[in-house]
Amino acid sequence: MRSDRISQGRALSQSIIAKLEALHPLPKDDKKLLYAIVGPGKALKAGDDIVREGDHTDVVHVIVEGHGFRYKTLPDGKRQIIGYLVPGDFCDLYGFLLDKMDHGMAARTPCRVAQLTEDHILMLTSRPALARALWWSELVNGSILREWLVNMGRRTPSARIAHILCELLVRLQVVGEATDDSFKLELSQAELGDTVGLTTVSVNRALQRLRSAGLIVQTGRELTIPDVVGLKRFADFDPSYLHLRRDREEQS
Repeated sequence: MRSDRISQGRALSQSIIAKLEALHPLPKDDKKLLYAIVGPGKALKAGDDIVREGDHTDVVHVIVEGHGFRYKTLPDGKRQIIGYLVPGDFCDLYGFLLDKMDHGMAARTPCRVAQLTEDHILMLTSRPALARALWWSELVNGSILREWLVNMGRRTPSARIAHILCELLVRLQVVGEATDDSFKLELSQAELGDTVGLTTVSVNRALQRLRSAGLIVQTGRELTIPDVVGLKRFADFDPSYLHLRRDREEQS
């Protein structure tokens, strides 16, 4: 039984290692440390809070399986989704420094979420390669937020949706949850609307335009992009803001 739990923990930790190595190479000993620290995590149901807005957290949460999102809720109950969480993502790397969280995080699908203590983070950041990978991870979070601001403020409704789909394709490819041209879209139209500031009706129209143009095909939750280059061009999508190591090396 113990060996089964270790094997499960190692398998789930792969997404975290894939995410971090996409940003900075990790030596074997650093990977072993991650395997030792990050277990299979706690199981959450879709809709469960990871951390509620206004709460204090003593731990760092890491998505090891499933999908989630960051959100803010207005006094009238309206919600703005301000970030997607995919396997390998550190949700709140230094959240334990805050008196209370300025936003909430929730599971979009059934999830497994590991919890790391401050001592764990100090242990990880004492390793130069791991520290650099975690710095990159935090820089990318800020870069994504800036790109989302541009997306909401300056792109058409269809281009906003297209840009989000392109980003998800790339991020899910990194952790092995997308092929070259397809992935499972774990978001409702209402959630897409809460992401890009559109009503559900507007999201439906935007998706229909993308389908009519032959840029996307949806079969249930499965989303296929027949013309990836065309969708990226339509969305004005430049993946450089994700700062993936492969892209940085190509440019150097």
